[in-house]
Amino acid sequence: MIETHPFKAFVPENASVLILGSFTSKKPNENINYDFYYANGRNQFWSIIEKVYNLSLDTTKKKQELFSKLGIAISDIIYQCERKSNSSLDTNLVNFIYNFEAIEKILESKNIQRILFSSRFVEKEYKKIFKAQIKMYPKIELITLPSPSPRYAILSKDEKGAIYAEILPKLVRNVHTTASQEPPRTQLEPNV
Repeated sequence: MIETHPFKAFVPENASVLILGSFTSKKPNENINYDFYYANGRNQFWSIIEKVYNLSLDTTKKKQELFSKLGIAISDIIYQCERKSNSSLDTNLVNFIYNFEAIEKILESKNIQRILFSSRFVEKEYKKIFKAQIKMYPKIELITLPSPSPRYAILSKDEKGAIYAEILPKLVRNVHTTASQEPPRTQLEPNV
């Protein structure tokens, strides 16, 4: 059975980083709020992000607010596919229709400086299928993050988090007191 990706790309106005995954996981059960990327509770993505930024991201709104502040867009490289079995593993995905339109629109309309792949599988597929985009945007840095899948157990979740923290944009909280007593401001520090 062909599945179509249920989520549109999330692209804040200030996007300079694009995180690319493969395809959404199967909805594990009816009790899960399944309305955004990496909603499968077994996937470690959001718990790693929470640890990196020392924030609770228990709602989609909070996740989107953080990514908006950081200038992080998120999408998947596969728009439609079939599953060989009832599993969310990338190796069970077949008969891909790639998400060219959404990814190309992000690259054309935003100043993307880095693409972060959520796994080696995503990196391999992107480099094989999106060759024209790589050639068209040669200054975009391509980086592979450790997979947030719990099946990728070569690294612990803490080790993955340390690598994510090195690669992801920094969230800097300024708490300067000014004469006008402005509230504290949050700004981004470029990840150099």
